[in-house]
Amino acid sequence: MLKKILTISALLYAACAFAGVEANHATQSELDTVKGIGPALSQRIVSQRQKAAFVDWADLINRVHGIGNASAAKLSAEGLTVNGKNYQGGPALQGRIAPPGPALKAPPPASP
Repeated sequence: MLKKILTISALLYAACAFAGVEANHATQSELDTVKGIGPALSQRIVSQRQKAAFVDWADLINRVHGIGNASAAKLSAEGLTVNGKNYQGGPALQGRIAPPGPALKAPPPASP
C-alpha cells in the first residue's frame, strides 16, 4: 500500500514538474523556475503584465526587454507559455522544419 501511495505521489510530482509556466498567471518565483529566466527578467515580465495581460508571444516579445525570437523559442522549450500556447514562429525556428513548398511534379514525358 505504501508503495502505491509513493508511486502515485511521484507521478503527480512529475506531472507538475512538466506543466508549463503561464506568463500571464505565474508569480515571479514561478517564472524564476523556468531555465533562462532570472530574477531581473521575471521582474520585467511581471511589471509588463501588471499593465496588461500578454495577448500572445509577439506581444510578450515586443513589451519585455531581453526577450527576442531566439530566447522566446528557448523559454517555450523550457515550459513557458503565453495564453496556454507555446512559441511557434520567428527566425529562431526557421531551418528546423522545412517550409512548405510547391508540390513536386512528375517530369514531362520525353519527346520521341
